[in-house]
Amino acid sequence: MNIADIRKEYILQSLSENDIESDPILQFNKWWNQAIESNIEEVNAMTLATVNKEGMPSARIVLLKGFDSNGFIFFTNYLSKKGTDLEINPKACIVFFWKELERQVRVEGIVNKINESESEDYFQSRPTISKIGAWASPQSQEITSRESLENKFKEYETEFKEGSIPRPKHWGGYRLNPNKIEFWQGRPGRLHDRIEYAKSSENKWKVVRLAP
Repeated sequence: MNIADIRKEYILQSLSENDIESDPILQFNKWWNQAIESNIEEVNAMTLATVNKEGMPSARIVLLKGFDSNGFIFFTNYLSKKGTDLEINPKACIVFFWKELERQVRVEGIVNKINESESEDYFQSRPTISKIGAWASPQSQEITSRESLENKFKEYETEFKEGSIPRPKHWGGYRLNPNKIEFWQGRPGRLHDRIEYAKSSENKWKVVRLAP
């Protein structure tokens, strides 16, 4: 098959300025609830893009773990590739793609660590295997083999066999506080609907339509 011939026509819905919320978080909440109701698998999966000190971008899939008026929350190893990128440059972008609804949401903003109590609460809610994994994996660092990783897991599994598992200091949450959010609805003929909310210097949201 010729890759260039792969094509899908988007026909499900439209996005009008008359139908959107004045606040982008409220609009995201509306789309989020519709995505949940559509039983989309891994509905909270999002692409997180960061930039390192050389200006080289890097992207990966992470999971959204919460959102509110202050932004979008995810958790990771602070010493990972994304963690070190964010330490140098806190500007980042996340993208949701809900293909079943022919929708994308793109969010740009500044990322900061959440407070330790929030990280602690979420860490303690995780399955035991995930807690041990946070200790065993030196995320993004080179390792000698799969076996060495599994042996490290077994070591921590033995160490934490009795009692609770503490949260590693190098593991916790981030919140992306948005300054721009774009809602994309697929339309026929690639004439997609794109509505963008951009935060002004007065901390107000300006809404514009973008060409597809």
